[in-house]
Amino acid sequence: ANAAFVALAAAEDGIGGDQFKSWALSQINYILGDNRNHLSYEIGFGSNYPRQPHHRGSSCPNPPAGCGWNEFNNPGPSPQLLKGALVGGPGQNDEYADSRKDYTKNEVTCDYNAGFQSALAGLASMAKRGCLPNSPAPKC
Repeated sequence: ANAAFVALAAAEDGIGGDQFKSWALSQINYILGDNRNHLSYEIGFGSNYPRQPHHRGSSCPNPPAGCGWNEFNNPGPSPQLLKGALVGGPGQNDEYADSRKDYTKNEVTCDYNAGFQSALAGLASMAKRGCLPNSPAPKC
């Protein structure tokens, strides 16, 4: 997501042009489910998305119930939906397991969520101004 944002910022400044825009769009499409796993890495987007993000707030039941390691280690879906949050995503070979114990692939952090939201904003701005090149429709 961060690289997609950087590519869009560069394209906006005249570097890379349509090639960078198309590449950034393909990365966002991949994140949203146009990948071999047919999985959106944005929680709540589509019907196939992570259910166990590595995030304390999403792992806790509603108060007054307690929240500790027992809740974190629960193998079921998180009781709180972090709709719109981006998890870490797959490994270099596209492998992914939806497990809150795997913080590398399932943690929700500010750094890549900021890049994700910024890339989405950049694409929306370019689309509104008619600046995006023609691209094949995503398969997600």
